[in-house]
Amino acid sequence: MKKYNNLTATLALAKASFRSIMRSPSAVVFTLAFPLIFILVFGFLGGGGTRIDVGVTPGSDVNNPVMGMLEKTGMIRLVKDKSKAEFDKLLEKGNVDAMIDVHRKVNSAAYSVNVVYTSASRDKGGILKSVLNNIFYDKTLKPTVAEIKESTITGREYKTIDFILPGQLGFSLLSTGVFGTAFVFLSLRQTLVIKRFFATPVKRSSIVIGEGVARIGFALIGALFIILIGHFFFGFTLVHGALTVVNMLILATLGVIVFMGFGFIISGIAKSESMVPPISNIVTLPQFLLSGTFFSIEAFPSWLQPISRALPLTYLNDAMRKVAFEGLGLWDVKFQIMILLIWGIGIYAVAVKVFKWE
Repeated sequence: MKKYNNLTATLALAKASFRSIMRSPSAVVFTLAFPLIFILVFGFLGGGGTRIDVGVTPGSDVNNPVMGMLEKTGMIRLVKDKSKAEFDKLLEKGNVDAMIDVHRKVNSAAYSVNVVYTSASRDKGGILKSVLNNIFYDKTLKPTVAEIKESTITGREYKTIDFILPGQLGFSLLSTGVFGTAFVFLSLRQTLVIKRFFATPVKRSSIVIGEGVARIGFALIGALFIILIGHFFFGFTLVHGALTVVNMLILATLGVIVFMGFGFIISGIAKSESMVPPISNIVTLPQFLLSGTFFSIEAFPSWLQPISRALPLTYLNDAMRKVAFEGLGLWDVKFQIMILLIWGIGIYAVAVKVFKWE
């Protein structure tokens, strides 16, 4: 009699599980649809960088070096053909970030510049001040408009997509690992499928590994799809090309394995399928919001940042961004990998205690 092969059983389970995942609308939505929607939105709306709208006061001299220098910055859009009353209303609402009036001084080659800022757009007003300071000497010096010597240091442009895509990739991996694993194992237990498995020679490890391989395979296909869409359609930076993609997929594999541990824990403590979503959201929602998925954690209040830096998704997102944009290797992000491994060890230690087969 031919000896039972658990490797063959593991692969068969992985294949069957992968087919069931592909047929699951929720898995496709959380892994592909949601991340792609966010990437499309930020890709189209966020690709242009910072834009500052500056109104030009009626009667202002527009054919002068000041206006020319402002337009050359690329980030300043001069708004013309409106009355002063219209500009005043736009300033109050923050629809324009400042208003500028430029006139040549009497009996002088210099120009007088009057700028009105709005408190509704303080950040952009500060950027405009910096731009103007680069153009002019201090107001106590003559002439007001100085000769500017410019030099440019070539560097990679950090686009919105370079920040957003790794965060959405982490979002996808966390959703796949937590929701997918929790629902599947709870369902297998409740429908007595696992009990039927026990009537066969298949090992328990084969069941877990088979499901895990299917989840990892599906997550990596989704990750590759997201990376390629971002790169070819929105200019997502891959410094070393295919090598960078491979490194990102290795990080994605580590990430989904760690996040699957949360799913095992939830499937063990949930009494019914109705309990899985709320428990899963307790695990995933703080990470979606606080792990730099949509915004840099540096923008959070100082008291909140330590909490953000304690979450595993923070380190996965950080490692992804460093590998993709800065061109770092896996050894260069060893600290982030170490934190993920520590999280993984802790999570699976808990999962072993609470996971139930029946």
